[in-house]
Formats: sequence, C-alpha cells, structure tokens
Amino acid sequence: MRPVTPWATEVFGLRIRHDGGAERIGDLVAPGLRRNPRRAHLLVSSVLGKHIAVSPDRVMAAGHRLGAAVAAGLAGQVEPVDVIGMAETATGLGHCVADRLDAQMYLHTTRRPAPGRGCYAEFREEHSHATDHSMQPSAAGLFDHDRTLVLVDDEISTGKTALAMIAELQRLRARRRYVVASLVDVRDDGQRAQVDAAAAELGTRVEFVSLARGRVDLPEGLVERVCALAPPDLNRDLGAAGEFGTVQIDWPAEVPVGGRHGFLAADRRAFADPLARAVDRIRATLDPGLAVLVVGHEELMYLPLRIAEALARNGFRVRYQTTTRSPAYVRDDPGYPLRRGWTFAPCEPGETAPRYLYNGWPAAEAGPVQLLLVLDEVAAAGDLEVAAVLAAAGHRVTVVRVNGPDIEALGAYRAGTR
Repeated sequence: MRPVTPWATEVFGLRIRHDGGAERIGDLVAPGLRRNPRRAHLLVSSVLGKHIAVSPDRVMAAGHRLGAAVAAGLAGQVEPVDVIGMAETATGLGHCVADRLDAQMYLHTTRRPAPGRGCYAEFREEHSHATDHSMQPSAAGLFDHDRTLVLVDDEISTGKTALAMIAELQRLRARRRYVVASLVDVRDDGQRAQVDAAAAELGTRVEFVSLARGRVDLPEGLVERVCALAPPDLNRDLGAAGEFGTVQIDWPAEVPVGGRHGFLAADRRAFADPLARAVDRIRATLDPGLAVLVVGHEELMYLPLRIAEALARNGFRVRYQTTTRSPAYVRDDPGYPLRRGWTFAPCEPGETAPRYLYNGWPAAEAGPVQLLLVLDEVAAAGDLEVAAVLAAAGHRVTVVRVNGPDIEALGAYRAGTR
C-alpha cells in the first residue's frame, strides 16, 4: 500500500527532512499547521502526549531516552544537575529527563499568572502563540548555586528562546555550563553559529543534545496561505449526553504535584505514596471494561502521566494527553496528524484566550471511552467548560481535582529543610 502523503506536505509543501541523530525525525514529529501570523507550521509530536493521545509508556520512554543522551554527554561529571522544562509542551518531558538524570532540582517555566508572587526570572518566546514565560520557584534559594543546568524543550527551531533564557539566568546567577536537550533540533548551520557566538559572549558553555536532527522546508507564503484558511471545524460532534463526575484527591502539603514551583530529588521519593493513594481512589470510579483517556491540564503533564502509567500497569487500556493553549489547525484527513479538536473557555480565573484538545482516542479504535480530566486546585476552582464540552462529545468524564499543596506553605517548609 502506498504511504499516505501528509496533507500539510501535499497541499502546502511543508516538509520535515531527517538530518542525523540516533532516531529518525519522522518517528518523532509530523508536519502540522496553525493559523499564527508569527509561525504557521507546527511540529506535531507523536511521543509527547500533547496533541496526540499515546501510551504513557511511550511518553516516559522518550523522556528517558533523551535523559540518557544528556547523561552520555555529561560522562565524567560527578556533581548533580538541575533541569528546567519549557512550558507548556515540555513540562512532562522535562520531568522525565530529570527523573532519568536523578536531578537535584526540576522546575518548569509557566505561563500561569501568579498575582502577589515574585518571579525568579521572566523571558519571552517570540514565535509562540503565548510568548511570556516565568519561573516561580517556591523558595529563591533553589537557584543559589552554579550546578550544570539542563534546559528541556520538545523542539529547537532557532535556539533563540533557549539563549534568551540562558542570558537572563546568567544575569541573575552565572553558571559554567548549560545543556539544551530536545527531541528534535531543526536549526540550520547559520542558526547554530549564531547560538555559539552568543554563548561565548555570555561567558558560559552551551551544548545541544537531541534525539534527532532535521530541516524544515518552509514554502514561500506559507503564513499568508495558512492564515487565509477557513476556521477549523471544532466541537463538531457535540450533543451527546455524556456522564460527568468528580473525584477529589487530597495531596500532602509538603509534596509538589509537579515542577511549576520546583521539584527536588527528595520529592521524587515522597511523590510515590500520594500517587499510589490517588490511583487507588481513581480506580474505584472506573469501569475496567472501558478504555481510559487520561487528560492533563496544559502545563500539568507529569502527574496525569504517572496516573496513566499506573492505570496501565493495573490492566486498563490507557492513553494519555493534555489540553493546550495552542490554536492548531484541524482537518479530518488521513495524512494529517490533527484530525479533530475541541475548544473551550480557560479554567483559570482572569484568563480569556480559548483552550483546546486535539484528536482524543478515536471511538473506532477504543469503543466507548472514559475520560479522566486531571486538574490542580487553581484550575478546578475555575470555569469547567472543558468538562462539559468533552461530556457533550459523548465521553464519560470524571474530573480529578487534586487539592494542594499550598505554595506558600511549601516554600516555608523548604526554607526550613534546605
């Protein structure tokens, strides 16, 4: 059978070419589109669990392989490392890399506003749909050292975002070495040279590690052609009377649920017990005969991933993915990675930009699907239109509300145990 040509390639000429690395770039990403005047193309990952629902084992394995590649480059270094994951796509990937490296600290950047909280650092991602990043550690002392820092992103397209972050971190506290780790690196030779020159000016060592390298062929006029497309057909399957329920998980105050405010090596061990209790509580609500789609909320990727992994080990058919801020273009074409999508209001108070979920688990493959929507306390206290939309699409939706920890209490606890 002749392979299906990706629609974005066939119609628009958008191509991703392999150019080296331990893995084939086509096994990690596929060409997609988004109606964004800054950048109209999207590298849709098949291993992240962001735009495409995948096995939790596949997500964790990709993160661990990337962590192993970083470890190989650090051979001979004895002291521990710190890891930072980039919001929103790489927050779970970064955490898996940190696990593989047994990092002293993991933190991911965030786009969630935190009124009244100080930020350690802020920077911008120029080409993104949401440009502002901040770093909000629960205790300022988490960055008071010069350990090697590993920055994790799903893709490196130009290297500018990583450099902007490194420049700001160097201004605040100089470090001798940075490693930028990504699933794919699609920089051209000129961009690589620019990054090397900028790193030299910053007076630090910056290395890049990826599972695959490639090139993206961007046809002339792509942005204008994509932005001229009719709006995608989202929420087209609404109208069913899906079930809706809630499970509350009380999380210990001294253990973070993820890396938004810092996740230490000691937290890695402490995380196991509340995770096991949460999974036991969730299992009691599930129908063992139905497939389970675990859906995280935007940057909250790691906890839902671990829940999905545990459910799979307990015999459930499980896939995992998360909602996103990314306005990707949906088209129901067999050669395109974004076949269907839903849009809904953001959960967080004060936010207005619409949010999205793509693909899901096709009923033709899984039959009836029970969907676990995992939210932290801030998101669960806001607008839950996402749950209503997914229930109206025919899913049996259970909102898993994870209460805690209190960030101020966590900061005080860490200040007293450093």
